[in-house]
Amino acid sequence: MLRNIVKTLSSAAAMLWGASASAALSTEVGTAITGLQTDALALVDLLWPMVAAVTVAFVIFKLFKRGIAKI
Repeated sequence: MLRNIVKTLSSAAAMLWGASASAALSTEVGTAITGLQTDALALVDLLWPMVAAVTVAFVIFKLFKRGIAKI
């Protein structure tokens, strides 16, 4: 009987400790995900001009190749 009470109290304590740990973890995870999202958006903002420049250069190169092939 004493063993059952100890098991019940220890499981209740573990559940309470787990709930507080998951609550603290969720705010930390949320902060980390927000930071990653901010960094990813900043990286995308930096890369778009490069992607546009490479695409335009590729199109101009293809048009130049077609023009040279007709000569």
